[in-house]
Amino acid sequence: MLHYAVVFFVIALIAAVLGFGGIAASAAGIAKLLFVIFLVMALVSIVVGLVRRR
Repeated sequence: MLHYAVVFFVIALIAAVLGFGGIAASAAGIAKLLFVIFLVMALVSIVVGLVRRR
């Protein structure tokens, strides 16, 4: 998940440099969404791991 967020971020940077504003904004939005999903899944995984240890 984090890999795809980084890929979309790089696509957004390249599109912004080349002047494709709409594509850059879309790719940046997708990257943000994937990163938030990654963070939520990581936190849930950590909490579940801590609960199972007890």
